[in-house]
Amino acid sequence: MPDSDAPPADQLRCPAAGAGLLPDELRAWMILLAATGAVEQRLRSVVKEALDVSHDEFLILCLLAEQPRTGLRMTQVADLLGRPKTRLTYQVACLQRAGLVTRRSVCGDRRGVQVALTDKARDLLGETSALLAGTVRQALADSMGPDQRAAMCALVPELPDPDEEPSGD
Repeated sequence: MPDSDAPPADQLRCPAAGAGLLPDELRAWMILLAATGAVEQRLRSVVKEALDVSHDEFLILCLLAEQPRTGLRMTQVADLLGRPKTRLTYQVACLQRAGLVTRRSVCGDRRGVQVALTDKARDLLGETSALLAGTVRQALADSMGPDQRAAMCALVPELPDPDEEPSGD
């Protein structure tokens, strides 16, 4: 009988795992990238269907959702997401046309632009958050073994371990 803690046959693995060529830090980084890729791949279609935005636009919405209602400057968004400002300008324009963000000039800085979520975006994110969180949880569960999930949960304390039952609190 197979070991119940054995990772799934299709689990993503670090290409150099076990070869001894990479130090632990690089091996861990590769595993993290593989897990991130698995999550992004699953989220792309769910985000498009549920929110009718691209994955990159979804990342902007998520970033703004964690900010005060006043939003952030475009340069801050670009820096936090590691995106070129020119690409970000296009994505924010798409979100604005969809009624999901607002843009306004920053008082006292003629070049500064502040971007913030609209109530429509907040409602939409609230309505789809359980679906999106479940998609991430399942992608991580499918791409990691129990030890890797435990390590991920230790890095992100708010991330519940999918093997644990939710508390009734």
